Amino acid sequence: MTYFRELPNISYVSLLPKQNRGDERIEVKNLFKRAKLRTDIDQSITAFDFYQIQDNERPDILAQRIYDDPELDWVILVTNNITSIRNQWPLSNNDLYTYCLDKYGSDANMMATHHFETQETKDKHGRILLKGKLIVDENFSFTYTKDDNTSETINPAQSVSNYTYEQRLNEDKRKIRVIRPSLLAAFITDFRHLMKYDKSSSFINRSLISSYNPRESGV
Repeated sequence: MTYFRELPNISYVSLLPKQNRGDERIEVKNLFKRAKLRTDIDQSITAFDFYQIQDNERPDILAQRIYDDPELDWVILVTNNITSIRNQWPLSNNDLYTYCLDKYGSDANMMATHHFETQETKDKHGRILLKGKLIVDENFSFTYTKDDNTSETINPAQSVSNYTYEQRLNEDKRKIRVIRPSLLAAFITDFRHLMKYDKSSSFINRSLISSYNPRESGV
């Protein structure tokens, strides 16, 4: 991932045991420096295409497909505010099963009820009387009035297993947006500009600032 090459540096006082001087420094990447999409781009529907991540499709594979460059995977991650591949990128079906087995301990526990939710209910005209997937109690009941002014009570609660719950969360992660190739150059230019430092007391140059020296400050 070339993302880390785009990050600016910090000059830190070296704490290595073999340092020669008390003010000896090393340069490291500033992992705390982050940027977000410009508001006008972020809110523009025409700036993005929407994409459904396929099973076993990594960010670099997707970047190759869309931008013809696997090292632009960081563009996809930044565009979707993904900071943790482990937690925010969808698992493959096999990995999801392994994850659930580790989390719940057994197949039986995976299939146990996580919660109950409503089934969508419509009248004979196709009008929605009750929305589906509303979390309810197991014994939830719903009463509605029919066309002949008589009432009917139903029990539309259905159980959702732990595994189905995790599947849904994982499927939601598959829905991402990708910035259109025609705007890619402008996006990268803006990103690089945001990664530059403004002048301050710790400023060295646009790509480097210095940290304080605890040996000098007494901290």
